[in-house]
Amino acid sequence: MTRYAMITGASRGLGLALAEALARRGRNLILVARQRDALEAVASELTQRFGVEVLFRACDLSEPLRISGFLLELEESDRHIDLLINCAGLRSYGHFLAQDWMQEQDLIEVNILALARLCHVIGNAMAVHGGGQILNVASLAAFQPGPWMSNYAASKAYVLSFSEGLREELRQSGVKVSVLCPGPVRSAQRLIERLASSQRVLSPEEVALYTVRALARNRAVIVPGRRNRLLTYGARLGSRWLVRKVAGAINLAYRPR
Repeated sequence: MTRYAMITGASRGLGLALAEALARRGRNLILVARQRDALEAVASELTQRFGVEVLFRACDLSEPLRISGFLLELEESDRHIDLLINCAGLRSYGHFLAQDWMQEQDLIEVNILALARLCHVIGNAMAVHGGGQILNVASLAAFQPGPWMSNYAASKAYVLSFSEGLREELRQSGVKVSVLCPGPVRSAQRLIERLASSQRVLSPEEVALYTVRALARNRAVIVPGRRNRLLTYGARLGSRWLVRKVAGAINLAYRPR
C-alpha cells in the first residue's frame, strides 16, 4: 500500500515549503488548498523535481460539506496517509467587534473545526494501521492572549492544547502527535511586512527544514528559532496582565497598513 503525507494549506507559504521538504526526502504527497490552479502547478513542479507522486484536491476547509466529500474520496481510494500536516489557517486583525462575523466564523471553521475533524478521521485510520504521525500548526500566538488578533490567537491556543492532549491519548496506539509554533515567517502576509527584512525572521524554507528534522525526533512542541523559544518562556512565566498588555502593544505596532 502506497503511503502519503497529506498537507493542508499547501499551495503557498509554510505549507508549500513543508511539501517541498518532504518531497525532497522522497515522500509521496496529497496536497490540499482552495486554489486548484496553484495546487496543480505545485504538484507538477514537485513531481518533476523529485520524482514523487503528488496528488492534490482543491477544498475549502471552511465548508464542512466540502470536507465530507473529500474524506469520503480518501476512504474510497484506500490511500494510506501516515503523516497528516494541518497547516491551513486563516488570520484576522483588528478590533473584534468591528470584524465581519462570517470571516471570523470561517477562521474558527478552518483553524479549529476542520483541523480537529481531520485529526479525528485520519487519526482513526492511522490507529487501525498501527501508527502514523500528525503535525498541527499553531503559532507563537498560542502562548498568550492576542489583543487585536483575539480570535486568531485563541484558535491557535486551542491547537496547542488540543495537540498536546491528543499526543498523550494516542501514545499507546502508535500515532505520534506534534505541534508547530512558528513565529513570524517571511511571506506575503501583510501583518509581518515590516518584519520581513529582519534577519531574525525565518523563511518558510528554514522553518520547514527545522520542522522535518524535529518530526524525525518526535518532538512534542516544535518552536523554530532560539529567539522564539525564549519568547515562549517569557509568555509562560510573566504575569498574565503584563503578557496581554505587551502582546497588545506589539500587535498594534505591527498592524497592517
